Amino acid sequence: MTEQTKAFPEIRRDFARVSSELVAQAAGFQAAILADVNERRGALHGRIAAVSPSMKLAGSAVTVEVRPGDNLMIHAAMAIAHPGDVLVIDGKGDLSSALMGAIMMNQAKAMGLAGVVVDGAVRDILELQELGFPVFAAGTNPNGPTKYIPGRVNWDISIGGVAIHPGDLVVGDADGVVVIEREKVASLMAPAARKVADENKRIQGILRGEQLRPGWLDGALAAAGLLKQGETL
Repeated sequence: MTEQTKAFPEIRRDFARVSSELVAQAAGFQAAILADVNERRGALHGRIAAVSPSMKLAGSAVTVEVRPGDNLMIHAAMAIAHPGDVLVIDGKGDLSSALMGAIMMNQAKAMGLAGVVVDGAVRDILELQELGFPVFAAGTNPNGPTKYIPGRVNWDISIGGVAIHPGDLVVGDADGVVVIEREKVASLMAPAARKVADENKRIQGILRGEQLRPGWLDGALAAAGLLKQGETL
């Protein structure tokens, strides 16, 4: 082992996580609500979707970088992950072979992990749907992976157009996955609750036949130069 390897180990064991209390609080919100109050940042590309629409997850990210089609580092990450963690895997968007299947997902569930998000393929879909363990992936493929190419665990990664750091909050549901920096999570809980209340109020008004168009519409159209000031549709 070189001095450089000692200084920059490929597998990092320790990092700060979102508290279990904050994870539980965040789990009560839709991914869409959290993305909105996070200034519409952090939502992964829509190609990364739940294997079954009913699946939901929330937890701290254990980040994994692999070479396309090789899952050695996923096994390494699972060896050091804690209950409640979410494996977030940069599979380079490769769909030529699955990185995980029923065996590994059963292991992850038995370990108490909160779920898996992979920018790559998985397999054994019917078994995963029956298992009920939350899995979000970019696609499927029946091919199995190799297990011998080095990668990294708990380094910064980028998947679905979003930079992800170890310990960031990951929330996924039928709409997709949103990732929020660990340091920002606490500050977003109150705005998220207010947004839910505001949206429920708006929906109830619509159902009563009131507020059938948003109050901000004319102002926004005027600001865009589509209406004169004071003019309405």
